[in-house]
Amino acid sequence: MRKLSWREVALDAALIFFGSLLFAFGLDCFEIPNGLAAGGVTGLATVFYALALQAGVNLPVGIQSIVMNVLLFAYVLKSGNRRYATLTAAGILVSGVLTDAIAPFVPVLGGGDLLLCALWGGVITGVGLGMVFRTGGNTGGTDIVAQLIARRTGASVGSMAIVVDGAIVAISAPVFSIENALYAAVAMFICGRVIDAVVDGPRVQRAAYIISEKHEKIARQIMVELDRGCTEFEARGMWSRELRPVIFCVLSRGELAHLKEIIAETDPAAIMVIAEVHEAYGEGFKSIEVL
Repeated sequence: MRKLSWREVALDAALIFFGSLLFAFGLDCFEIPNGLAAGGVTGLATVFYALALQAGVNLPVGIQSIVMNVLLFAYVLKSGNRRYATLTAAGILVSGVLTDAIAPFVPVLGGGDLLLCALWGGVITGVGLGMVFRTGGNTGGTDIVAQLIARRTGASVGSMAIVVDGAIVAISAPVFSIENALYAAVAMFICGRVIDAVVDGPRVQRAAYIISEKHEKIARQIMVELDRGCTEFEARGMWSRELRPVIFCVLSRGELAHLKEIIAETDPAAIMVIAEVHEAYGEGFKSIEVL
C-alpha cells in the first residue's frame, strides 16, 4: 500500500467528517422524521426506528446502522485493501455517530411536504455520500455492495445503489405509506445522481471521433484554431473494406461549436460522433490525482 502524506490523510479525514455531517443533516432534517426510508442500511434502520417507536422503544438510526454494518464489513476486509477498509470503517462510524449526535439539535424541515423533503434530502445526502466516496471509501451498508458491483461491472456507483436499495424502499411502504415509499424512491434517485456528479466531477469534456477524406486538414485546424491535440486511428469500413483514418480529440464543451464549424466548412460530408467524457487528465486538462 502506498504511503500517504499527511496532507492526503488530512484531506480524507475532512471529506469523511464533513461528508458524514451533511449526510446526517439530510437524514435528520428531511428523511427520518418525515418517514422517508430512501434505501440502504439507513433506510432499513429508519423502518425499524418507526416500528420501535410504535412499541414505545427508542431505537436510534445511527447505532442501528453501525451494528448492521459490522456484518457487511466482513466483505470489505476480504478485499485485502487496507486503505479501503480503513476509510470505510471511518465512514461507517462517523456517519452513524453523527446521525444520532446531531438529531436533537437540528430542526425538522419540510413542513410535512414530502416532495420538498425528498428533493432536499436526496441532494444533501447525495453530496455528503459523494464526498465520502471520493476518498475511496463509503459509509457502509448497501453502499458497500453497490461499490463492489460497480467495480466488477463498470456501472456507476449511484446507479448500482439505486438498484440495490429499491427493495428497502418497497419494504417501507407498509410501515409508513405507499405515498411515503414513492417519495423515498424520488429521494433515492436524486441521491444517486448527486453521488455520480460529486464522485465523477462535472461533465464538461467531450470526445470527438471524426471520419473524413480531408482528415489531415481537419486535424491541422483543430491543432491550430482550437489548440487541441489529435490522435489518428486506422479503421476499416465493414461494407467497403477500405482503410480510413479516424481523428480522435478531447475538448471542452465550449469548444464543441467551433469544432462543428470547422467540420462544416472543411468537409460537410464528414462523419462526426460526439461522446460525453466524465473526466480528462493530462496535458491540456487537469493533472492526474492518485487516490
